[in-house]
Amino acid sequence: MFRKEAALSNETGLHARPASMLVREAAKYGCDIKIIKGEKQYNAKSIMSIMSMGAIKGDALIIQTEGPDAERAALELADFIENKIRD
Repeated sequence: MFRKEAALSNETGLHARPASMLVREAAKYGCDIKIIKGEKQYNAKSIMSIMSMGAIKGDALIIQTEGPDAERAALELADFIENKIRD
């Protein structure tokens, strides 16, 4: 298992379009990916799960990965959350 923290930088949070971008990015990896916000875990490969998170700009999210390519997935998704998700 690998964990990496990232701060959400998108101005409008994870509404429909940014959430779908994140899910598409997560689907590129073979490992299981959970995003933890507070005490709850969300499936990064499920649009409904990600949208139910209600994440807003500045939220600290922990990417937790397990399986093949886990470390690479966590690092690249953290970069995606901090630098590449746009409205």
